[in-house]
Amino acid sequence: MANIVRWNPFREMAEMQRALDRMFDDTWRGGWGVNGNSLAIDVHETDTAYTAVLSLPGLTADQINVRMHDGTLTVSGEIPQPTLPEDGRVLIQERAFGQFSRSVTLPQSIDADKVEANYENGVLTLTLPKLPEAQPKVINIKTNKMLHSKN
Repeated sequence: MANIVRWNPFREMAEMQRALDRMFDDTWRGGWGVNGNSLAIDVHETDTAYTAVLSLPGLTADQINVRMHDGTLTVSGEIPQPTLPEDGRVLIQERAFGQFSRSVTLPQSIDADKVEANYENGVLTLTLPKLPEAQPKVINIKTNKMLHSKN
């Protein structure tokens, strides 16, 4: 025998709300960004260099690897998994742990020998000087100053 269930639009809306909440919780919970392991980076350019800034709170400089290869900057490392006391249990765990890596290809050649890295208060700042031939050059225009007489 079939059961007849009365349709309740409020129950349907509540279920839809729960589904959306789960979707957004799963998407934003990663801690490193939308993908869960992508590392946010800001890159700024001047005529002579690029500056890359990354937030890496809680790490030491020894836990961060920076590499330049064929015009690609790669920052990687690993955040250790937090340990709990024997009698502890997790109630909420939103901070990310594990390996991370981020690569960015820069549009112009970098002088790898002059790259500077500064890590202070959880913020890594990389100064990536452009090679001299990649920097813009000012070209002076010469003119022949001839006297023109008006007739």
